Amino acid sequence: MAKGKSNILGIIGFWAFILGLVIAVVFGIMAALGMAMGAMPAIIIVLIILGLVVGFLNITAKEILLFLVATIALIVVGGVFAPLKVLAIGNMLDSILALVATLMAPAAVVAAIKALWAVGKPG
Repeated sequence: MAKGKSNILGIIGFWAFILGLVIAVVFGIMAALGMAMGAMPAIIIVLIILGLVVGFLNITAKEILLFLVATIALIVVGGVFAPLKVLAIGNMLDSILALVATLMAPAAVVAAIKALWAVGKPG
């Protein structure tokens, strides 16, 4: 692939990641406050699509291991902040982390398949 085209795809993947994080933070806070609950199915679909874009365009072969470990850590900590009741901060953090995990899970699936492909490929 030409260097210019690869750079453009990387930029698209980067902005998909940033957009996904912004959506996760905004709607995570709104969800914790009991707002925008009707929009959540659509938000989840958008985050899944953005996660797929990130997985296909951003994760290189040398980043796969670190990315998968970070994604696993992110998913494992879900729900850990719920006991923090002051100003509903625990609910906000949990909602944000759940939506960030929703963004990163499809990217992790793509990265895992890339890793399996690299391992299973002859040569």
